[in-house]
Amino acid sequence: MGYSFWLSEGGARLAGIDTESPVPKYYQLKEIIRDMIEKEELRAGQAIPSEREFCERYGISRMTARQAIMELVNEGLLYREQGRGTFVAEKKLQQEAVRLTSFTQDMRDRGMRASSRVLEMEVEPAGPVVARMLGVDRGTRIVRLRRVRDADGEPMALETSHLLYEVARGVLDVDLSERSLYEELRKAGVRMSRAEQSYEAGLVSEAEAEHLGVPAGSPALLIERITFDQNDRPFEYVKSTYRADRYRVTTVLHP
Repeated sequence: MGYSFWLSEGGARLAGIDTESPVPKYYQLKEIIRDMIEKEELRAGQAIPSEREFCERYGISRMTARQAIMELVNEGLLYREQGRGTFVAEKKLQQEAVRLTSFTQDMRDRGMRASSRVLEMEVEPAGPVVARMLGVDRGTRIVRLRRVRDADGEPMALETSHLLYEVARGVLDVDLSERSLYEELRKAGVRMSRAEQSYEAGLVSEAEAEHLGVPAGSPALLIERITFDQNDRPFEYVKSTYRADRYRVTTVLHP
């Protein structure tokens, strides 16, 4: 497919759309924008042209431009700010789904500084869901730890951990804003053997938006994990809401 090019005011290169191609126009525009982002012709935090500009430049309908942009927003490559426009999102951090690491170690591996804002740390009885996930009786004492997880000072995830009290009581007086929970548990003799983790697409709720620094309804990656100790006993049940514009999961598949 041959493309012609034009320069935007900022000097970024945009490709033309082939009106004779069987490929839908919205998809062509979507791939043009994606290519510009990958080549860093449009950089993180930079505003993209408006829907009206795309329509005028390419002779496409407002609906076509909007569909292309919204699909990229849903994929986390772009984000919208009410009254300001649409911007290029920061590159997503990737986590290999085959490795069991703490958030702190995960960020260290990427050359980033991990920190946390502890919202709640309480001892309470296990409800029916938590009791089932941890394989204990309802009412068993647990430690509930709710934190905002930051990477280089920017919110990445909102995480709620439910830990067996007998395992986690030693961290009740520990400042977990700069320390890794898993590293503190290792010091207490806990060894992680494995984890069962599930992923689901979702949206950021109004309550979560306040902590994650994104508008309510933004795409999110919902993660649930049950972590097992050296005796293959579950000791932690975690529910996390990750910003989809900053985080992705990769998996290596073998035949």
